[in-house]
Amino acid sequence: MLHRLFNSQTKSITFAALLLGVSALASRLFGLLRIGLIAGHFGRGEQADIYFAAFRIPDFVYNILIAGGVIIAFLPLFSEYYSKNKEKAWQFTNYTLNTFLFLLVLLSLIFFIFTPQLLKFITPGFSARAQSTAIALTRLMFLSPILFGVGSIFSGILHYFNRFLVYSLAPILYNLGIIFGILVLTPFYGIFGVGIGVVLGALCHLLIQIPAAISCGFRYKFLFSFREPAIRKIFRLMVPRMFAVAAQQINLMVITAIASFITTGAIAIFTYANDLQYFPLGIIAIPFALASFPALSRAWAQGKKEKFFQTFSTTFHQILFLIVPASVLMFILRAQLVRLILGSFGDSKFDWLATRLTAACLGIFALGIFASALIPLLARAFFAFQNTKTPALIALFSVGLNIILSFSFVYLLSDTLWGWFPKQLANVLKLKGIENIAVLGLPLAFSLAMIFQFSLLLFFFVRKNRDVHLFLGTCPSLKKILIASFLMALTTYLSLYFINSFVDTHTILGLLCQTLLAGLVGISVYILTAFLLKSPELEVILKQRRQKQRHHTQNHQRD
Repeated sequence: MLHRLFNSQTKSITFAALLLGVSALASRLFGLLRIGLIAGHFGRGEQADIYFAAFRIPDFVYNILIAGGVIIAFLPLFSEYYSKNKEKAWQFTNYTLNTFLFLLVLLSLIFFIFTPQLLKFITPGFSARAQSTAIALTRLMFLSPILFGVGSIFSGILHYFNRFLVYSLAPILYNLGIIFGILVLTPFYGIFGVGIGVVLGALCHLLIQIPAAISCGFRYKFLFSFREPAIRKIFRLMVPRMFAVAAQQINLMVITAIASFITTGAIAIFTYANDLQYFPLGIIAIPFALASFPALSRAWAQGKKEKFFQTFSTTFHQILFLIVPASVLMFILRAQLVRLILGSFGDSKFDWLATRLTAACLGIFALGIFASALIPLLARAFFAFQNTKTPALIALFSVGLNIILSFSFVYLLSDTLWGWFPKQLANVLKLKGIENIAVLGLPLAFSLAMIFQFSLLLFFFVRKNRDVHLFLGTCPSLKKILIASFLMALTTYLSLYFINSFVDTHTILGLLCQTLLAGLVGISVYILTAFLLKSPELEVILKQRRQKQRHHTQNHQRD
């Protein structure tokens, strides 16, 4: 059984995306449980702010070298080498593994030493006691980017060989590690128990992938040289992307710094809402982008440009078909979702004020989710033909815009001279009676910056490939999606008030019934409308499901 698990392959992008989506759903559900437990244990108080702030620097190290660089550059180059010489491809893998392990340890050590100075920049509004706790917690969590860095190389291998099943289990184990830390270690070590859980989760994330990578043909060798041509090539590809990711991480640090001055709990409120808005991205956008990336890389490396653009176009439309209704549901059900996820764990310290502000932030995030969902696919399309400069420059511009807008909106929402703006926003998001809503400026700036980034990526991608007629049929598809989403929004909204007459929404059970029933009604209307309008994206999904069922039946008959 274990042999079958580690050697299981997926045969199509849609099924791979479905597999990743299901695993991402499980992972994100555990992730929601994780943030719900954190909210229940620490609310929107100082300890929650310390934990989220302490995450910033280790996350910066991981994203600079790994998520922002080697993950993107490794797969296209591995595809290129493997198609020509398998032995050279595995040599390239070992050079990459050893080089980036060395760099991660070195960079983590440097940041470990200068953590106090860096945290003064990230959390200038913290007290001396909070600063001291954040420093110790940050240093503990520097182990996690090293473990994630090694694991990411194995992830690239699994992607190439379509071993998405094992890869999909890794983030689930990561979240389980953190949950273990919250439930088992926090009573003894306080907020440090969560930090230990982060390290344990990262270790499990690495260990689950090693056997599968070995089954693909990987054998470890100590090959290390910065002069190796393959390493030089990977650095040339990743450097532009590193600058873009560095800017994004600095952007999060600036947001954290601004939030530390707004009020106690502002960092936690923004982070809770950001984690919740990532849920549809994690189960829809990221799986499709990850599943299509190997196919895009292989198609471009083999000179099959028509297949490349066909794959991209199909994936683009499928993401739109799923993400637009998800964002609509999130906006309408925002208060119910926040109450259920963050305020329903036992004797929760997540109060009503925090619930209203987090729900409002989530509603603002929902406006830009469609852009955030399509950016990973667009960026990977550029990466597949080894163009990292264009998305990097666009990301830099969007980060700069985000920082400017964050300062501007926080000022406008806190300054009495601009009272009409906070008043109108408070009316729309049902925040009457709350004096300080400046934290809403952060998700508002973020959403607008994401829309800007998506628009520029799309513009330059179409401009570069205008002869392919990439988006032929996009407008009719989008029209059908918008019609179905509008009807879904209307029926969901009406269902909320209708169901409210029959259940007590002051109880967790009543609130859960209201949310589930209203959501199911809305989803049913969306699917039915899409079916009646003959949406091509729904037909693709149904076709893949029928093919999978036939394949399963044939295998069962042979057995």
